[in-house]
Amino acid sequence: MTDHDPGSRDWLDLVQEEIIDPEREIVDPHHHLWRRRRGFPYLLEDLWADTGSGHNVKKTVFVQCRSNYRIEGPEHLKPVGETEFVANIAAESRKGPEHHARIAGIVSHANLTLGDLVEEILDAHEEAGFGLFRGIRHAGAREEDSNGLMIPGIGEKDLFNREDFRQGVRLLGGRGLTYESWHYHHQIKSFTELAKSVPDTVIILDHFGTPLGVGPYKGRRDEIFREWKKDIVELARCDNVYAKLGGMAMPDNGFGWHLRAVPPASDEFVNAQKEYYLHTIECFSPARCMFESNFPVDRLSISYHVVWNGFKKIVADFSEEEKNMMFSGTATGVYNL
Repeated sequence: MTDHDPGSRDWLDLVQEEIIDPEREIVDPHHHLWRRRRGFPYLLEDLWADTGSGHNVKKTVFVQCRSNYRIEGPEHLKPVGETEFVANIAAESRKGPEHHARIAGIVSHANLTLGDLVEEILDAHEEAGFGLFRGIRHAGAREEDSNGLMIPGIGEKDLFNREDFRQGVRLLGGRGLTYESWHYHHQIKSFTELAKSVPDTVIILDHFGTPLGVGPYKGRRDEIFREWKKDIVELARCDNVYAKLGGMAMPDNGFGWHLRAVPPASDEFVNAQKEYYLHTIECFSPARCMFESNFPVDRLSISYHVVWNGFKKIVADFSEEEKNMMFSGTATGVYNL
């Protein structure tokens, strides 16, 4: 990468801001780790460089990203390699200096359509996670016309409507585990039907349902936003669903920040996205919302300290109790941290 390539430290460092409310405790419930992907590694030292950039990030939750899967053994157990990989890094994080964030939870992958094999997969994750395994992400993101998408989803067709899949999600609830999905805005309606069908499982909405702004969706932001607002209202009526607030600085959201010579400052980020955050908070309430970084994917567009400044600006007028829930309390409860 060149000095000013999107996502590089030098490019991100072109924008520096004073940290807002630096003492506020933060749990970041959504980040990834990988040895090398999208042109760069993202491991513990990289995570610490971000979480240690000014905000008071105490704990984090790793979320599935197909990292370090096993290369041998039964196909259905290959995702357990990711849990093994992250559990070892989490152990390192606990040995680090006290001011560094600890990886306190792991969300892994299992193919929830595999019937009786799902129990075996979950047992293997539990064993590999050394007490950190918290849930499953079996992503449903599927777009028939993926032209223009930088990170196209590979979800199965009509996944959320499949009874074998729903049975797998119910199994998670019976074991006290969470289920979450990355999917696209046009899939929120079917995600809502899934949530209704599994009332005893905690369901987590990642990245606002990823409103797309590239490919066939370029130039349609207002139209998509109007439909998205209605879909979020309906989804929020399912009281087993929680919302992660973040993950909308991905290139596929269509804001184009990754194409610029200089990344956005927090005021620009707030002006572009505030209405998504406030609508979701209004629908779900702070007690069912948690801010997320989605790093290093969103790092392709914005730096860690800037995006958390943006989050703090968006909810500046909320009460201290409400802020505490969204920045740490909700995530701590949902993931039993």
